[in-house]
This record gives sequence, structure tokens and C-alpha cells, in this order.
Amino acid sequence: MSKTYLRKPFFQGSGANPGKGRTLEGSYEPKQGEGMSQEKFEQNLLVARFEEMVRKHAEYFFDSEEFESVIDFYIEQNQLVRASQVADFALRQHPFSAVFPIRKAQLLSALNETQAALEQLQAAEKLEPSNPELFLTRGGVYSQMGLSEKAIRNFKKALDLSEERDEVYLNIAYEYENILNYSDAIFFLKKALSDNPENEAAIYELAFCYELNEEHTESIRFFNAFIDRSPYSYPAWFNLGVAYNRIGLFEKAIDAYDYCIAIKEDFASAYFNKANSFANLEKLDEAIDTYKETFKHEEPDATTYYYIGECYEKKEEFETAFSFYNKAIKLDPALADAWMGLGVVLEAQNRLVEGIHYVKKALSLDPSNAEYHFIYGDILHRMGFLEEAEQSYRKVIELAPEEIEIWLDCSSLLLEMERKEEALEILTLGIKFNPENAELNYRMSAYLLELGNKQEAMAFLQNALVLDYEKHNELFDYLPQLKENTSIVDLIESYRK
Repeated sequence: MSKTYLRKPFFQGSGANPGKGRTLEGSYEPKQGEGMSQEKFEQNLLVARFEEMVRKHAEYFFDSEEFESVIDFYIEQNQLVRASQVADFALRQHPFSAVFPIRKAQLLSALNETQAALEQLQAAEKLEPSNPELFLTRGGVYSQMGLSEKAIRNFKKALDLSEERDEVYLNIAYEYENILNYSDAIFFLKKALSDNPENEAAIYELAFCYELNEEHTESIRFFNAFIDRSPYSYPAWFNLGVAYNRIGLFEKAIDAYDYCIAIKEDFASAYFNKANSFANLEKLDEAIDTYKETFKHEEPDATTYYYIGECYEKKEEFETAFSFYNKAIKLDPALADAWMGLGVVLEAQNRLVEGIHYVKKALSLDPSNAEYHFIYGDILHRMGFLEEAEQSYRKVIELAPEEIEIWLDCSSLLLEMERKEEALEILTLGIKFNPENAELNYRMSAYLLELGNKQEAMAFLQNALVLDYEKHNELFDYLPQLKENTSIVDLIESYRK
């Protein structure tokens, strides 16, 4: 799974049309409502005064801080075009201040007018060439344009000028992530944390980069050392748990999550991940209880309901599992895993005709999911629709040729349909895709022995024994009568170490 982080936008509005709404000629009436701070009330007065000026086509004076306050008001309202217009007034009244060309550039960037933003920054640089915000903003614009090297150069220029160096390091790291250079991103994230160990964004980003670089052991080493210096950093404990979980040390992961929860009792994600670790240890009751703990600290989530359902499914408490999968779907009708869960639960109860409809729904939501096609094929097989099952199995082969079971099941199905040559062809293709897999070689040997081709069968058997001697019972599981075949038994014994 890939993930690319862009530098955080200057303004995070959600509207598709940031300038849509009341025009500048509209009237804004400030009222100090209950609970409104004096600072907010004064900001509202400034906005009202500004809008009155525009409405009357007058020219009132605003100092720099007042203009910035009005700009901030419109940004908070996600009215970026209007904020940009305020910046134009500010530029006219304060032509020698670098603040407003920088603010104007930030707004233009948020409106995707990157070239115009760069022109404003050029003007700002003539006024105040040592302003760190100038280089941070320019770096952000270049990042937006996909010019990562230029972005990094500008962020680095901001380093010697900025007081909050950890945030600058973080921006540099984001940019290295954009060009998939996770090693350099890790270097700068460490520098950010060296400057400010409480920078939570840097902690999570560092864990993410270690994961993408598959440096799980190094991640564990770093976070253990970091915790020695900052023992009350709950994000560090959380990410240590994630790293332990990645390499299968689930007990240690649970311990790390427990420390995280001790520091931040309402951290729902720590409960959720702790529950996952319990589930990985097959401690299903503990997993269920811990998943439910998340509901004390956040609204119920479809994914959590799904995982609870999966635990009940593994406990073979199918009615309860069905109930939780349904709860997941009510919250998120597009959650394909929950639809599939319903189908699997019904299949386990031999309610195949009912179950297959849910499986089809899951496939319609996620048609490229190989596991879904595999389950669908198995149900079709059980229902006696052999040709349709074959189509599903072949779809799995197309999507996930590394899945060993599909080659075995598809070849068995073809044998069941008395298409022996095609069964051999499928296994041959499977071995071509997975040449180091012993199971496929054992199965090929068994098929060839069944067909009377002993010489070729022995070659595949020898290859299988070299690849994995311990799995030689795969041969006897498929053809138990071979235990009485002296030549086969003697050959197997000769490979015993």
C-alpha cells in the first residue's frame, strides 16, 4: 500500500468554491454572543468595519495586525477569494510590508494560482529577504507544483532563519517522502524530534517512514531509545506497539499499548490496535472486550464492528458475528469486508443460497479482491456449479498467482471435471510462478503417479524433497496408498537429514 504525503495546505477549507457566499458588499453585524471571547468579538468588529468600508466605497485605515485579523476571519469561514481581496487592500495600504505579499501568495496557492503566488513571493523577497515565512511559503508552492528539489532548497533556506526549526525539518521530510526517499525523510524527522521531542506529527511520520522502508527493527530500537528520554510520550509508546505488531511480537505490542493508554486513557486508537494484537494471538474474548472499549472514547465505527464480528466468527458464534457485520454495514454500506463476512457466516451454516448473494455484493464493491473471488469460487464449487467455480478460480490466479492454495484447488477442480491434462497444465503454470514451493511439486508428483507417469513423477518428488523435506506428508495426504509403495518410501527416507 502506497501513501504520499503532500505538504500540509496553508488553509484547510472543505468547500469546492472557496469564494462562494456573501459578497463584500454584504452587511456583517457583529454580536457578542454568550461564550464569545473578547478577542473574537474585536475581530468581528474589524470585519464589520472593513465590510462597511467596501460597501461605502470608502478608504478606512487598518494597521497590519488588523488586516491580518480580517484575513484570518475569512480563512476560518473558508472564504479564500474574499480573504485574497482583503490582502489586496492591505497591499495598497502597506506597500512596504513583506507580510501581505506572503499572505497573498499563501491564498493564491490555496486557490491553485501557483504562478501568481510565486510572483508575490518575489515581491516579498525584495522587501524582506530574510523572512523565514517567505521561504516556507515558496517551498510549499513548489511542492504543490511537484518541484520537490526546489521545494527542499527553499525549506532549507528557512532553517537558519526560523525559530521553529522542527516544523521546517518536518516540511523537508514531507518533501523527501513525496519523491519516495524515505531514508532522507527519516534523517530530517529525527532532527525535528531532536529539536522538539513533543512534535507528534514528526513521531507518527517517522514511524510511517520506517514502515515503508521496512525497517521495523530499527523503528523499535529508535522508539525504545526515544522513550528512555521521553517516557511520557504516548505517541512514541503507540508507534512502538505498531512496530512490534509488524514483526509479530504481539505480547510486546500489547505492553506498549498499555503504557500508551496509561498516559492517555481516552486514546481510542491504542485500544483498537491492542485489540488487533489480541486477535492475532487468537485471544478472541480479550480482543472483543478491547474493541468494545473504543466505544467509550469515540463514536462506534464500522471497521470496529467488522473486527468484532470477525472474532465472533472465529469463535463460531455465527449469529452474533452476523449481528456485528450488519451493524458495520448500517454505518458504512460500502464496507465490502462486512458484506463478505455475512456471506462467509452463512456459508459456515450451510446456507449457501443466502450467503452467495452477500458475497456477490462484496465483489461488486471490490471486484479486484482475490480473496473474495476465491471464497465465491469455493461456494460455487460446493453448490455444484463447477464451470462457474473454475472461472472464479482462474480470476484468483490472474489477481494473485503467488497464492499457492488456488493452484491446488483449481487443479483439483479440473480433475473432478475429468480434465486431467488441464489440471497438469495449471500445476505446471503454478510451479513456473512459484518455483520454490514444495507443495506444488508434491501435488504434481501425486498427479503424475495417478496417471502412471512414474519417471516424471519421481523427478518432481525429488525436487519437492529438496525444497522442503518436512512437507513430504503432502504426498501421502493426497494419495494415502503410496505409504505402501516401497520405492517411494525409500526415496523419501534417502532425503531425511
